[in-house]
Amino acid sequence: MNKKIISWGIFILLCFIWGSSFILMKVIREGLTAPQTAALRIFSASIVFVPFAFAHIKKIPREKRLLSCVTGAFGNLIPAFCFAYGIMKIDSSLAGILNSLTPICVVVIGVSFFKDHFVWKKIIGVLIGFAGLCLLTYNHATLTINNIEYALLIIAGTISYGANINIVGHKLREVNPVHLSTVSLSAMCLPALLMLWHQDFFDLDFSDTTIQWAVINAVVLGLSASTIGTFLFYSLVKREGGLFASLVTYGVPFVALFWGVLAGELITVVEVACLLIILAGVYLANRK
Repeated sequence: MNKKIISWGIFILLCFIWGSSFILMKVIREGLTAPQTAALRIFSASIVFVPFAFAHIKKIPREKRLLSCVTGAFGNLIPAFCFAYGIMKIDSSLAGILNSLTPICVVVIGVSFFKDHFVWKKIIGVLIGFAGLCLLTYNHATLTINNIEYALLIIAGTISYGANINIVGHKLREVNPVHLSTVSLSAMCLPALLMLWHQDFFDLDFSDTTIQWAVINAVVLGLSASTIGTFLFYSLVKREGGLFASLVTYGVPFVALFWGVLAGELITVVEVACLLIILAGVYLANRK
């Protein structure tokens, strides 16, 4: 099968998986707190990979092993907590739109810390994307001075994603994506378990159907968005490079908007226009 067809198939599947994660978090928040949601998501994802990690870490060059574990924090643990806290107060569709800033973060971090070429076209793209973000922030009905920090948490998650994409694309591209995904996620198993214990997750009333449904959805979120998503994403980075892989965020907000509409969230024309402005900036910033 043609290499490009496979890459685009992975691309589309990732858009659906990650675009659906926001509505899942909205369901989960009915029964779990933000830290419980994030910790359970990462724990359920990482525990699957633990048995394989012991063998796979030996296949990663010694000097790359610590960095491989670090990607688990930047690519999974930190964003999971940022998004879980953020979506407690804002719509899942808005979170999906803000997530589209990831490729712009890739460009800014790449130029600032990884010596990527400074190109004015990229900077103009970043500024256009930022203008779209400002317009969205100003016009969105659910964003007020009292909850703007929750939107900023989503943006912090995209910055973490941007750092991770640059680390993988510049420092770990030669590492097998299966080995990288198993080792990086497995390294987050113990921190996630400690957080579950610290947040009294094991003392919850699991006979409560609301909590049961929240737990099921959190596990599904972990297995799909984190376990499968991480493997697919690292495969895409290896096949096509970090910039192409980061463009998954073109499709993610539209999937998030689709689920938001089905869930009865208010989607305005201004909101869609802001998304298109952000994506125009993303396109310009990443165009070769």
